[in-house]
Amino acid sequence: MPQIDRHKDRTVNIEFVAAEDFNCLPYLERLTLIFVTSGSINGILNDRPIAVSAPGVLCLSEDDTIQIFEKQNASAQSFRYHPDFLTTIPVTETEDYFPGHLKIQAGISLFQSNPTRIGVPVVTEKAYPQLFEWFFVLGTEVFAQSDARWVCRIKKYLIQILGLLEDLNRQSEQSPVDLVLEYIHTNYSDKVSLEDLTKCAHLNRVSLNKMFQERCGCTAMGYLLSHRLKVAGDLLTHTGMSLNEIAHATGFEYDTYFIKQFTAKRGMSPTVYRNTSRQFATAQ
Repeated sequence: MPQIDRHKDRTVNIEFVAAEDFNCLPYLERLTLIFVTSGSINGILNDRPIAVSAPGVLCLSEDDTIQIFEKQNASAQSFRYHPDFLTTIPVTETEDYFPGHLKIQAGISLFQSNPTRIGVPVVTEKAYPQLFEWFFVLGTEVFAQSDARWVCRIKKYLIQILGLLEDLNRQSEQSPVDLVLEYIHTNYSDKVSLEDLTKCAHLNRVSLNKMFQERCGCTAMGYLLSHRLKVAGDLLTHTGMSLNEIAHATGFEYDTYFIKQFTAKRGMSPTVYRNTSRQFATAQ
């Protein structure tokens, strides 16, 4: 519920939740900062997997789609505010120089939809105490409203939090190749198409493959095959799984295709590789 300012005749469109339960995300007409202080959560944000471990922050707008499917001893606080909360009050004397309702820019990038936005700024060990203190002040001011300037203080600390989170986000920003690599490493055992990878990167096939060539020396699907064969090699060496089981565990629909690809790339059949690698491992 919005706050009723006890000092002035107005409604302030903000809320602070000391114990966020993640059950009603995202909140309508709100930008939301969720500060995970212990434990971890896993879910899907705008069709991408996310994992937030304490200390961590999740940034959501009302247009996001999110599903939290796992919570492990998670504790979190949330601060929610209307997008216009950081709009300045127009002053008559400045109307000739500035437009009315000038928006403060802090934090806008954290909520804007773009191909590389993941909504999860990485909180460093150095930044954590400062964020914890500022979130504590936000919560205290929302409930206490200690004097007529409590809203100003909330804006001050919110701007500080948003500025710090933007800095942290820039430091950890993922490129489209990073997003696809994460997708491959998570989903290689399933059926993965080039369309899946281009959708993940928000790029067309040509642009994605060009970036992959520059970064990894191969195409995106070439990297997927290479990663599957690498995992298969580890399974051949360290497990007693059959070739059919390994094929299905690494995303190959048929064991015959797996054997063909493995032999072509490694220069020996999976069976020969298994025997040779185990002999080498024993010798070591």
